[in-house]
Amino acid sequence: MANAPLNTRPGHPLKALPSQLGLLADLAGTWVGDGFNLISLPDFDSNPPSTGPKDFRLKLNATRETLQFTPIGGAVPNRGALSAPGSSTGQPDINLFGLTYFQRISDAVTNEALHIEPGIWLNVPATTVQPNQPATVVRLGTIPHGDSLLAQSTFVTTVPTGPTIGPVDSTPTRYPPGPPLGLPYLQPFENPPLPPDFRLPFVKNLNLALEEAILGQTIINTVVLVISTTPDGNIVNIPFVVKNAAATKLDAIFWIETVQQPDGSTFMQLQYTQTVILHFLGIDWPHISVATLVKQ
Repeated sequence: MANAPLNTRPGHPLKALPSQLGLLADLAGTWVGDGFNLISLPDFDSNPPSTGPKDFRLKLNATRETLQFTPIGGAVPNRGALSAPGSSTGQPDINLFGLTYFQRISDAVTNEALHIEPGIWLNVPATTVQPNQPATVVRLGTIPHGDSLLAQSTFVTTVPTGPTIGPVDSTPTRYPPGPPLGLPYLQPFENPPLPPDFRLPFVKNLNLALEEAILGQTIINTVVLVISTTPDGNIVNIPFVVKNAAATKLDAIFWIETVQQPDGSTFMQLQYTQTVILHFLGIDWPHISVATLVKQ
């Protein structure tokens, strides 16, 4: 993947945005860049682009993406309740602060629309009564296929370096667990036709594309947001999706990076990796998306 164009304008300093947004503050603005998408799809229908009837087809895309974040203009009050009827103890009210987001992804070759997603990121303060829970960030999203998700942070931090990007595995697996899948299910991953800049090693580990995108960069600060729909979130699907290719789990990591250039100026960069598990034919199929975006 070609490096995203450098934006020599500094990113917004934290003090320029509401402090109540916490580590979400630097998301505010418009991010543009490139990425890749890997998904296995049911393939019963014989109408193009399907090639069925067969169990599945593997779809790979090089992508273009625009991701916009807009701070919500004020506090969102959530009302606490008494511990029990007539009790003198309970949970005080809390205020949530957040940003709306709007994600648009298209194929880099054909400009075909691939994904559109409106949603909200929330910064949730710690509570000690109902529930007893540390501060967290939450992503709420809606996908036009008929899915809605709630993913809560499992890890949030800031480091004075670049990101540590681990591998992500595209191999489908049986669920419930059973014998390993054989060649009919694994062969399409061995040597598929590749879109531009989509190198063969990416098929096994798409996070290699993220590592390549930042080679040679000097990243002086990274906000790390790890979110998941388990154990405290969920994905809700319309009945058609439940019966044909249910989205059962989402795991994602977002890295908000401050990149320093040779002249000392900085720009803001956003990388993410996201895996959604699609379940059909008794198999869990990883749907993996990655991107490297620059704040405009």
